Amino acid sequence: MNKKVGILGGGQLGRMLLQAAANYTVETYVLENDESCPAAHLCHHFTKGDIKDFDTVYNFGKNLDAITIEIENVNIEALEKLETEGITVIPKPCVIRTIKNKIFQKQFYQEHAIPTAAFAVTNNKNEVQQFASFFPAVHKLAEGGYDGKGVQILENENEIEKAFNTPAVLEKCIKIQKEIAIIIAINEKGETAIYPAAEMIFDSVLNLLDYQLSPAKLQEKVLWKAEAIALSVVKNLKSPGIFAVELFIDNYNEVLVNETAPRVHNSGHHTIEANYCSQYDMLWRILLQFPLGNTKPILPSAIVNIIGAENYVGAVQYEGLNDVLKMENAFVHLYGKKETKVGRKMGHVTIISSDYTDLTHKANIIKHTLKAKS
Repeated sequence: MNKKVGILGGGQLGRMLLQAAANYTVETYVLENDESCPAAHLCHHFTKGDIKDFDTVYNFGKNLDAITIEIENVNIEALEKLETEGITVIPKPCVIRTIKNKIFQKQFYQEHAIPTAAFAVTNNKNEVQQFASFFPAVHKLAEGGYDGKGVQILENENEIEKAFNTPAVLEKCIKIQKEIAIIIAINEKGETAIYPAAEMIFDSVLNLLDYQLSPAKLQEKVLWKAEAIALSVVKNLKSPGIFAVELFIDNYNEVLVNETAPRVHNSGHHTIEANYCSQYDMLWRILLQFPLGNTKPILPSAIVNIIGAENYVGAVQYEGLNDVLKMENAFVHLYGKKETKVGRKMGHVTIISSDYTDLTHKANIIKHTLKAKS
């Protein structure tokens, strides 16, 4: 009999997860409050509802075999109840509770001797003043931030007015040489599979991923250190699932954990075309209790995000789409979002090539050619 598996959230990550589900005999369910969300038409059963509401999540999950997430902002208490009733929840609710709150997440790193930037917990703007020695610093909302939102850079004490007046983490700024992400899969037996590190290049204005290269070009010793630290994070979480560990490499080649996502992640989009087993296929293997897949790259790759262009809000139109579709070894993924707005993720393009110069060249062409406008 087909297993019944539910996904909380119907965004682009859920969409790509469902695309991979077509390879398996699994009955898929999605809970989301928007019937036009990217994942709605790809699942077998769609339920309109609030993923943050206890009763909605509990009733959605109580007749399923397993349930997973594509976003952390879900009702954890409902997942905990489902877990006690024998429903497989991946990742475990206790892990979502730790990771969705940046204060708990940083304290987790501290408790397990996982290197991370020096930090302080603040509850209001006045408390930020007590940590003048941290400046320049990054202030992050404890909960609710995503894709660069809920993050404020404070250069000095004169900018404390920009700080958050609710629970947050104040992190000392690090002089970063590189920012990388390592995705690790772990099954219920504790077996792991590590994807090659990906280097993230960010848009300094929007604080969103601009483009990404994988495998990242790193010194061997630095890579070993980064993989060991990422593995330490995942093993200490003690939960099956897919985990994306974002790490900083400073100017002294020290490796520090920035954040962890307990789910499929934008830093792993390239694995659909560039790796033997994609992160999405890997999560299905974990959910359905199949062997872990092969994480090796077929070819190096780059990802370019398609982001809503400035000064455009409304029904989306894609400028330059035909030009990009003509490019060799470029794979376009549109997320099916009908409305565009500034900074909104509307899709991505993966490029594969054995030549890193070719990857970065094509990434820059695509960035300036393909625009989400209205």
